[in-house]
Amino acid sequence: MTSKDRPDISSRVEALRHKFDEQGLDGYVIPRFDEHQGEYCAPHDNRLGFVTGFTGSAGVAIVMRDRAAIFVDGRYQVQVREEIDIDCFAIEHFYDAPLKDWLRKNLRKGERVGFNSMLLPSTWDADCGQSVAAAGADWIAVTDDLVDAIWSDQPERPLGNVIALSRDYAGESVADKKRRIGQMLEEQGADVLIEAQPDNIAWFLNVRGRDVAFNPMPQSFMIADREGRVEWLVDHRKLPNDLSNFELEGVAMSEPDMLLDRVRTATAGRVALVDPGFAPSAVAHATREAGGNVRLLRSPITLAKMLKNPVELEGFRDCHRHDGAAWIRFFAWLESNAAEREEEGRPVTELEAEDRILTFRLMEETFVEPSFRSISAAGGHAAMCHYAASTKSNAPITSRGIYLLDSGGQYFTGTTDATRTTAIGPVNNEIRRAYTAVLKGLISMASLKFPKGTYGHHLDAFARRPLWDLGLDYDHGTGHGVGHFLSVHEQPQRFDRRVNEIELRPGMVTTIEPGYYKAGEYGIRIENQVEVIDDGDGFMSFRSLTLVPIDLRLADIRLLSETERQWIDAYHWRVAKTMQDVLDPATAAWLAARTAPIGN
Repeated sequence: MTSKDRPDISSRVEALRHKFDEQGLDGYVIPRFDEHQGEYCAPHDNRLGFVTGFTGSAGVAIVMRDRAAIFVDGRYQVQVREEIDIDCFAIEHFYDAPLKDWLRKNLRKGERVGFNSMLLPSTWDADCGQSVAAAGADWIAVTDDLVDAIWSDQPERPLGNVIALSRDYAGESVADKKRRIGQMLEEQGADVLIEAQPDNIAWFLNVRGRDVAFNPMPQSFMIADREGRVEWLVDHRKLPNDLSNFELEGVAMSEPDMLLDRVRTATAGRVALVDPGFAPSAVAHATREAGGNVRLLRSPITLAKMLKNPVELEGFRDCHRHDGAAWIRFFAWLESNAAEREEEGRPVTELEAEDRILTFRLMEETFVEPSFRSISAAGGHAAMCHYAASTKSNAPITSRGIYLLDSGGQYFTGTTDATRTTAIGPVNNEIRRAYTAVLKGLISMASLKFPKGTYGHHLDAFARRPLWDLGLDYDHGTGHGVGHFLSVHEQPQRFDRRVNEIELRPGMVTTIEPGYYKAGEYGIRIENQVEVIDDGDGFMSFRSLTLVPIDLRLADIRLLSETERQWIDAYHWRVAKTMQDVLDPATAAWLAARTAPIGN
């Protein structure tokens, strides 16, 4: 795509360059991050999208006076080429050729590169700063964001309503959490925690919000010390007048724009714990300016939140029963309508399918909103791991290709995320072979029994092995943590080729989602959400939470071992037993057919 096709992008890049002289800069870094360094951001904070046109949830760009580059990971290598102006931006890989390496290799001596220290965490600040220095250039923190200065119609900051989350759902009081986190701070040698992650704060204070789509937590900051004193920096307009249902006893309230001033006051002469990957580097700078000491460690709230309590785990099981009903009704509807409507010349489309599964979720009493924008992808669109259908791209679901749906929901009782790949017509041997390998990868990992002391990267290859045997692979992680009515992508637990320093422990909830993608032709992914459970004698295993049948019509059953067949039959028996009584007779009959034992 040329700059002629995207005149707004080139003009925005030039407008940004005009701002360089005012700040004495030669370049500027534009991250996808907001002030909370999260994956999703409000429209007000999508500066990367405004400048580049890229709509993905992870990336960063750098604009210099005479060159520019955008960095995205493997999920977005196809998508980014369709969205940006390639005459303006070179495309780099977020992990294989990261920004810090680009800075070291491409900056000229004496160039000055600016960044907003509220939008970059300390890890990025330090790594990029070292690379800039190695190039003989300067790394400059700016006071006012340069993108905001050229964004004349920038949306307002979000003001979603904040609600109290009942202890019936949360399972633990704020008072108990204060004591737990205070003890963890003491163990880590810190006096005070500066918390910028909205999901951590929402979990800690037993609140939820609606500032950012798919993320049921308010944007805010928090300062907490080990004696249990807490200051919550949240826009007061988000809160109701009546706070009697909230657990805010002993919690002081301030406005978010007071953050750095309050940090200086709270950390003077004290040791502050700051998460190096998920708090603005400006927080660490403000602490040092006040004479405080900074300990760059993972937030203790993150470590507490990742282990779900019994009430949260039961909530996950409950929300998956509701979500499974929506999935099953959706596939029964799709199979009843797709082929006939294709023959009539009015096929089901990606957007219609996306709307339909939402309609089925809305039938469930505890459903709140989707947990992310559904990836409803037909044919070649499924090769884009994070594809989002639009009125322009909206493709029909036909018998000429396969259909992938990655979708989830936010429920008061938990958060769901699942993927299934299906087809309404026969598939060729190439697709069948790849689909079978993906299925074998899911079973290989989901059926594992592994010892305590195991980490996510130790298990990643189990899901990839069947694909590797065919010379195939996928360029994304094998699974991620899931929050409890919080972020669908919860760190720190994950399955990936990259090293993950978090030991797997009972009470964690994650996904397992191997896949395979052939650009422009098809994509395959099968994803189950699981909980880590104690399996006795020093071992652990996974228990599937997802209750959605797996389409075996795309698989080559002959390639499945007896053990793999037994796993599928046992999984489908559990799905049918759990779900059959909540479905109408026609849908229950469909489910019975799709979960029948494989046989010989």
